[in-house]
Amino acid sequence: MQMCVLIFIGTNGETYFNTVSLVSCVQNFPKSRGPVVGILKGFAGLGGAILTQIYAVMHSPDHASLIFMVAVGPTMVVIALMFIVRPVGGHKQIRSSDGFSFSIIYGVCLVLASYLMGVMLVEDLVDLSHTVITIFTVILFVILLIPIVIPVTLHFYREPRSSAEEALLPEADKQGPSISEDDAHEIIFSEVEDEKPREVDLLPALERQKRIAQLQSKLAQAAAEGAVRIKKRRPHRGEDFTLKEALIKADLWLIFFSLMLGSGSGLTVIDNLGQMSQSLGYDNTHVFVSMISIWNFLGRVGGGYFSEKIVRDYAYPRPVAMAAAQVIMAVGHFLFAMGWPGAMYLGTLLVGLGYGSHWAIVPAAASELFGLKKFGALYNFLTLANPAGSLVFSGLIASSIYDREAEKQAGHRSEGIISSFSRFVFLDDPLKCEGAVCFFVTSLIMSGLCIVAVVLSMILVHRTKPVYAHLYGRSRG
Repeated sequence: MQMCVLIFIGTNGETYFNTVSLVSCVQNFPKSRGPVVGILKGFAGLGGAILTQIYAVMHSPDHASLIFMVAVGPTMVVIALMFIVRPVGGHKQIRSSDGFSFSIIYGVCLVLASYLMGVMLVEDLVDLSHTVITIFTVILFVILLIPIVIPVTLHFYREPRSSAEEALLPEADKQGPSISEDDAHEIIFSEVEDEKPREVDLLPALERQKRIAQLQSKLAQAAAEGAVRIKKRRPHRGEDFTLKEALIKADLWLIFFSLMLGSGSGLTVIDNLGQMSQSLGYDNTHVFVSMISIWNFLGRVGGGYFSEKIVRDYAYPRPVAMAAAQVIMAVGHFLFAMGWPGAMYLGTLLVGLGYGSHWAIVPAAASELFGLKKFGALYNFLTLANPAGSLVFSGLIASSIYDREAEKQAGHRSEGIISSFSRFVFLDDPLKCEGAVCFFVTSLIMSGLCIVAVVLSMILVHRTKPVYAHLYGRSRG
């Protein structure tokens, strides 16, 4: 019971770290949401491998020291940075050099992924001395510190900002304590739509804009004097939603269930990767665990990069990148089901890339469709899809099918619940399954679920085309 409470506290603490860093950086870089989310989520996924490498240098057989390091290390980093990581206004972050800066970070990410892949494979396959492991860790720290050069350089080299730049985040209240400027504009605009005469829509475009501006100005003056009460309209896609307002929108549930099917099927593979590789006759299962962590990292970084290219260059909805990732995962699950020679390596690559891409695409898409004002609540609600999918797909479907196939091979087909109860009471060794049949049905089910997720993502793409054309179409022109 004590261990359950500690795990609960620890995992919830990670959620706070995730939310603070992600929300702050998305608000600070609203024009680079894909790259920012991809890089942040990528390093969050790679944190375990980095801490493992640090612990290898400690060379301590005491597991308590590992737990102490994991508990104290991140906490000290967060305390040191708690006054630095904060929203500072998106307009302050727009620089002409942003593209080059992100390119450098992407290059560092690729170097880091390649380096960690090589180090983990060498450490898994070769017995290295403590000196060599220390050298590997020092090089790792050097690579991790390279991106710090970018903000230090930009601090000393300030670019002149043009007068055309505008704030992308809501300004502080300027109209009084009761209503903000941004909210007042939205309310008055919605009231104009209700109050304008019908003949206004028949006027030429220039004259219509002039008449609407005059009516809006009169309403604004009347609202400021308290002469009229203006009812706030519900937000539309691309505007700021609260969680309660977003929960009644079909778009949010399309994202949620698409994420649950896609990421849930990927997490099923990650949870059962050891058993999958053992059933296919691979002895060193750590190799596949190391590989999928790297592919997961590259999927997060690459998902942010390519989804940003799609919305920036083509003004096309970002969820189409999620659909592409789910197609890749469907192919990976199919390869797992077939169990062909070498399919384990290729399947691990495809599922790792696809699973990681979800965690760069979904937060960025949610911030575009539902705004940044309540982004933290929306993001954490969507993350519930991951454990929900894992609970159903891994905890119920995959484990049940594996146990059934293992019982068939062991000749316990007719014993059913009694055999499972006796193994629990008498602490018998759990049954093991061998061959591609162990995860054949499970992998085909996961592949089918990914296809369903593709359909949901494409429905979302169809529904949100006007939003992305409005958000990014003008920047293309």
